[in-house]
Amino acid sequence: MEPLYLTTITCICCETTFQSSRVRPSFKRCSKRDSDFCAHYKNGINPDFYVVRVCPNCGFASTENGMNQLSEVQRQHYIERLGSMWTKRDYGGERTLEQALDTYKLALLCAQIAGTSERVMAGLLHHIAWLHRYIGNKEQEQRFLQFALNSYIEVFEREGESVNDAKLMYLIGELYKRTGDRNKAVRWFSRVVNDKRIMDAAMIRASREQWQAIREETDYDVAYESLDLMNA
Repeated sequence: MEPLYLTTITCICCETTFQSSRVRPSFKRCSKRDSDFCAHYKNGINPDFYVVRVCPNCGFASTENGMNQLSEVQRQHYIERLGSMWTKRDYGGERTLEQALDTYKLALLCAQIAGTSERVMAGLLHHIAWLHRYIGNKEQEQRFLQFALNSYIEVFEREGESVNDAKLMYLIGELYKRTGDRNKAVRWFSRVVNDKRIMDAAMIRASREQWQAIREETDYDVAYESLDLMNA
């Protein structure tokens, strides 16, 4: 059995029907997962390479979590900004890491042009950072982690306070840690641990572990401000 299978997609921009590859569940073999949820695969088959669907006709790229329709104004805006310059090419088969990176960057441009939700934008930025991590490009990884962090913060400011999104809060803390601001990282991890409304045990545990990792990695001393994480 081949690891990839084809799904049929109808482009929400030009209505062209095309095929895009996905990885069969039995071939999704994660060997480890980083603390910001970046997955590594031991068999060389990375499902994240195939998340973005790219229309070969007009170039509009999106994910399953993206927009499911475009208004006529959005469609025309895309065609004027990007679609009119698109050279037809097909990303429907097996993808290299470089091709996957191209599809994510294309999806990011389409999301910006079409006005996709900030949460989807944050996810795309974070995935681009992961792809740079795979190839060891630390400078670009840090650049896109910072973009993703800013986007996650905007998501939280818009909706996080009302939904008590523990994973989102944890990710903000984790990306502060990865971009070098340990002070803010500790404060966000502490919010997850100490907010009694949060019932997500996995995120509470992860936040405690990352707070402890900061303490072990450095002599960084953050004032507790009445926070008692280890006993919470």
